[in-house]
Amino acid sequence: MAEPATLLVADDDPAVRQSLERTLAREGYTVVLAPDGQAALDRLRQGGVDLLLSDLRMPGLTGLELLREVKSAVPDVDVILLTAFGTVEEAVTAMKDGAVDFLTKPFQRAQLIRVIRKALERRELIAQNLALQRRLDDLLAQGNLIGVSPAFRAMMTLVDQVANSSATVLIHGESGTGKELVARAIHDRSPRRSGPFVAVNCAALPETLLESELFGYEKGAFTGAGVRKEGRFELADGGTLFLDEVADLSPVTQPKILRVLQEGEFERLGGTRTIKVDVRIVTASNQDLAALVKEKRFREDLFYRLNVIAVTAPPLREKREDVAVLAQHFLRVYAAKNNRVLVGFSDDALRCLEAYAWPGNVRELENVVERAVVLARANTVEVGDLPDKITENAIVLERPAPGEGAAGDGGSEGMLRIRVGTPLAEVEQRMLEETLRMTRGNKTLTAKLLGIDPKTVFRKLKAAEDEEAAAGEPGGTERPGG
Repeated sequence: MAEPATLLVADDDPAVRQSLERTLAREGYTVVLAPDGQAALDRLRQGGVDLLLSDLRMPGLTGLELLREVKSAVPDVDVILLTAFGTVEEAVTAMKDGAVDFLTKPFQRAQLIRVIRKALERRELIAQNLALQRRLDDLLAQGNLIGVSPAFRAMMTLVDQVANSSATVLIHGESGTGKELVARAIHDRSPRRSGPFVAVNCAALPETLLESELFGYEKGAFTGAGVRKEGRFELADGGTLFLDEVADLSPVTQPKILRVLQEGEFERLGGTRTIKVDVRIVTASNQDLAALVKEKRFREDLFYRLNVIAVTAPPLREKREDVAVLAQHFLRVYAAKNNRVLVGFSDDALRCLEAYAWPGNVRELENVVERAVVLARANTVEVGDLPDKITENAIVLERPAPGEGAAGDGGSEGMLRIRVGTPLAEVEQRMLEETLRMTRGNKTLTAKLLGIDPKTVFRKLKAAEDEEAAAGEPGGTERPGG
C-alpha cells in the first residue's frame, strides 16, 4: 500500500495545532507541526511534505505571504489556508495566489477531511499526468507513432523488419487507425529516408484526375493542360510513394500501376517518352482486397504485387493501453492551438476513454480530445467535458483494497465515486454533502435536486454535527487574530 501523505500544519496557536494533529493522525496522515510561517517554510524546503495547512494570520510571515513563498520555493506543494476571520476578498486573493482551498473556522471535521482529500487527489492527478507526459515525450522522440500496447509493439516490430527491404507493403486497417503514419514510419526507417515521401489518397480523386496526379501530363494533353506537369511517381523518385485506399483504384488505372511495379516505368498522359523511376510503393486499404479479387473488382496480379508484405494497423479497441498516451498527446497539441493550460485528465475521465469502443479509432479519439480541450472548465479534463456517448455507461464503482475500509474517495466534478460495500447511511450523507457543495450551500436547492423535503436536509446536517460533537472532535478552533 502507498505510504500515508505527510501534512504540515502551520499555526501559532498550540491548541489549534494539537487539535488538527489529533484529527489528521486519526485519518491516517503523517502530521508535522510548525509554530509560525518561517518555521513552516524552513520545513518545506527540507522536502517530504505533500500538503500545507496554514493559518492566515500569524506573526512574522502571514498565511498569504507564506503561500507566495511556497509557490516560489516548493511549487509542487499545495496550500490550504485556514482563518477565523475569512473575507471574500481574502479568499479571492488566496486562490489567485495559488491556494487550492480556503476554510473559515470553525469548520467541521468532515469538511476539513474532504478538502484535504480533494487537494491530495489533485496532487496525485498532476503527478500521474506528468509521468504520462514524460512517457509520451520518450515515445515521440522515437518517431511519429505513439503506443505502448502489445498489439502496437508487434506491429512496430514488423515495421522495423520490412523497412530495410525494397518489397512493396500493403497496410490493412480500419479507417482512423493511422495507416499513413505506419507508411511514413516504414519510409523513415528505410534507406530511402533522405528521399521524398509522397502520399496520394486514391479515394479522394476521380479516375481522370487520379491518373494525371500519378503519372503527370504533357502540355496540351487535354483541355486546360497549359503546361507540362510531373506526376507523383516522378516526385517520389528515390523515395516512397504511399497509395492510400488503393481498393478504389479504377480498372483502367490498375494495369498502369502494375506496369510501374513490374518495369519501373510509365508515360505521362499525352506523352510518348518512357520515364524511368526508382520508387518504393506502400499501399493501404480499409477493405478486404482478397475478397475484392474474388469478386473480380480488383486485379489478382496487382494484388499479389502489392501484398508482398502485409502489415495490420490494429483498431484502438484492441490496444486500450494506448488510449491514455494518445489522449495526452492530443491534449498537448490542442491545448497549444487553443491557448489553454491543461495538465491532463482526471482518473474518471481516463477510465471513460479507455472503456469506450472507439469505432472511429484514433481519429475519433483526436476529435473527442479536441472538443474536451475547448469545453474544459478547469485545468484538467473531467468526465463532464466528454461527449455523452463516451460517458453514458460510465458508472464508477470501486472495491476496497485489502486493509482499507468501505468508505470511498471523492470523485471528479459532478461525479461521486462510491466503493462497493459502503454503508447506505454513509452513501446518503456523502450524496447530501456533495450536492450541498455543488449548490454552494443552498439547502433549498439541494433538497430540490435530491427530491427530498428541505427539513430533511436540515435534520441530516444537524444529526451529523451532533455525531461529531459526541465523538469529541473539535470542529475547529476560533481565536482572535487567527
